[in-house]
Amino acid sequence: MNDLLLTILTAFGTAAVTGLITFLIQERRLSRELSNLREIHKTEFMAEQTAKVFLNHKKHVDRSFSVLREHLGGFEDDELRKILVRAGAIRVIRKDSQEEMWTLLARSQEFFEDKRSRQDSN
Repeated sequence: MNDLLLTILTAFGTAAVTGLITFLIQERRLSRELSNLREIHKTEFMAEQTAKVFLNHKKHVDRSFSVLREHLGGFEDDELRKILVRAGAIRVIRKDSQEEMWTLLARSQEFFEDKRSRQDSN
């Protein structure tokens, strides 16, 4: 009985140590891969962060595409739109001027309330 118990405990201990070592190796490998991908796509990550800063401004709930394009230069229009979507923004076309406006989805309620108050004041 002691030999059986010793065999079971040895097998369990070996499996636990092997599993832990495998987990730590994989975690380090994935961490390095993520770091490498961030470095490779640094421009896009920074562009998304910059777009979020512009779209989180206290006074300006929305921003025109032309303003965003001016401050986030170096991207084609469609590429910039994809960056804005990845940043969590939605596009709204103004009916009066057909201007393309962008706001964060998280601020959409604030955007529509601001839009409604502008219409009520007119």
